[in-house]
Amino acid sequence: MRQRILYILKNTDGYVSGEEMSRKLSISRAAVWKHIKKLKNEGYGIESVTNRGYRLSFAPDIITESEIKNGLNTEFIGRTIFLYDETDTTNNRAKENSDAPDGSVFIAETQTGGKGSRGRGWVSPRGSGIWHTILLKPDISPLEVSQITLAAGLSVCKAIGLDAKIKWPNDIVIGSKKVCGILTEMSAEMDSVNYVVCGIGINVNIESFDDEISHRATSMYIESGQKYCRNEIISKLLNEFEYYYKLFLKNGLSALLDEYKKNCVTLGREVSVIFRKETVTGTAVDVDETGALVVETGNGVIRVNSGEVSVRGLYGYV
Repeated sequence: MRQRILYILKNTDGYVSGEEMSRKLSISRAAVWKHIKKLKNEGYGIESVTNRGYRLSFAPDIITESEIKNGLNTEFIGRTIFLYDETDTTNNRAKENSDAPDGSVFIAETQTGGKGSRGRGWVSPRGSGIWHTILLKPDISPLEVSQITLAAGLSVCKAIGLDAKIKWPNDIVIGSKKVCGILTEMSAEMDSVNYVVCGIGINVNIESFDDEISHRATSMYIESGQKYCRNEIISKLLNEFEYYYKLFLKNGLSALLDEYKKNCVTLGREVSVIFRKETVTGTAVDVDETGALVVETGNGVIRVNSGEVSVRGLYGYV
């Protein structure tokens, strides 16, 4: 009920009376007042004026289930949400709750053990980023699971804008710096998938980074100079994710591959690839129907399915 009152306040231009809210919600004016008081205690700025009612003057950037769901138009992604003030990683929470419904989302205000690519740490400061994991139960081969990462990358680009692009396979960059990382893990048998957890970490309102990573990390705030409502970004991302994920399940990776390639900053650039335990240099020319990166080298064409890929011009690689 409290979130329904908040929705009314957010969508009213000016003041709304307690009487009007009680009528819309079929509760007493005293009940409205009690919920307003709780919202104030949670940090919301709500003005109250006799004979005029209530007006929302300030909303703290707190991730809430109701505000996320207010912006959702999904069928199943994000319809079940688990919120944590602090946890080691949201991927771990999703694995622990793998019996939750398909499309459940696990979100933390901060992570103490965030993981990036190749086992590196991922900085997850409180209240300034989006650290969340989507639990999926696709009827696909384990060999196809890595392709979900590509669908997720495309979803992030569409959700955050700012001319964000994909560094194959699991980084999102703005300019030459990383704004988002994606970590997809699975539990599977020989020929079937039990579940997949797709962890997505986005630097949203982070104002600065330590010197150690400032040359390769950025945030939406740093790039645009404006602060963002994280609830709105999460809703947009989940909407985009379901669209591309359902397209992938129905028609395979080929259904979104052309759009992915248009947004992939890796293509056409010189890359350094760890391939079969050797470092190989060449030009990234394509992403094939399996999601592999196609690289032209001096010794012929290779297809990279996993491993470290450095792109000239990104993260300090010159």
